[in-house]
Amino acid sequence: MSGRTLMSHSTHQPQFDGGQQPYGQPPQHGYQAPAPRPMRNGLGTAALVLGIIGVITAAIPLLFWLGGTLGLIGLILGMSGRGRVKRGEANNKGVTTVGAVLGLLAMILGTIAAVVTFKAVDDAVDELDQATSASREPASGSDGKNKGKDKGKSEDSSLAAGESAVYKNGVKVTVSKATSYSPTEYAVGHTEGNKAYQVSVTVENTGDEKFDSTLVTADARAGEDGVTAEQIFDEKTGSGFDGTVLPGKKATVIHAFDAPADAKTLTVEVSPDILLDASVWELTV
Repeated sequence: MSGRTLMSHSTHQPQFDGGQQPYGQPPQHGYQAPAPRPMRNGLGTAALVLGIIGVITAAIPLLFWLGGTLGLIGLILGMSGRGRVKRGEANNKGVTTVGAVLGLLAMILGTIAAVVTFKAVDDAVDELDQATSASREPASGSDGKNKGKDKGKSEDSSLAAGESAVYKNGVKVTVSKATSYSPTEYAVGHTEGNKAYQVSVTVENTGDEKFDSTLVTADARAGEDGVTAEQIFDEKTGSGFDGTVLPGKKATVIHAFDAPADAKTLTVEVSPDILLDASVWELTV
């Protein structure tokens, strides 16, 4: 009796294998889902930053080249960033799109700025050429002494003593005849055995704007060989022009030059300004 009871009780006891988990309990080592990959949004962000900087710099005339270059790089990065978005590697579609658009806009602005800058430079060069091509015209002083003296002479021909060169800006330059000059013992530029000659150079402003005379220069050559006649710096010569000549006013400076003793001519060249052609006077000594 007791033996049957034991067998009956033992038949109701579930038997488990040592390698199996009891039914109804969760597994201790089940499948785990992989962690999501981090988004690669760097290209889109870089495109946006370069696009903004490119648009700003492209609007500056001297930095248009930098703006256009940054815009091109930003456009390339933006398009590459959109490719990552399509492949699911990035999630900043809006940023990449804006970056690409700004890059394209920077390229357009850079091109426009380049055209405007080159056009402005070309116009400035044309104006400079027009200023330097100022031609000499016959002088017509109020006293009539110089009237008609230059008629028939080409612009490249030399002038005689007392004649004037008139420029389009109203500057009138006159060189007197050459006279002997006696340098003092303190003179600089005179060689013993040579002769010294002085000329007066007068600058008259017949235009409507003031003229800066500090840029007026005078040089000379002597004799048929055209040897350089050194300028003599002495008590009353060699100081040059200084200051501004107002409209309707004149300024006169005396220059002295050292020439070989056998020289018969003195060629004086006066340049009123770096933008104006020099005028030449052929003087007899």
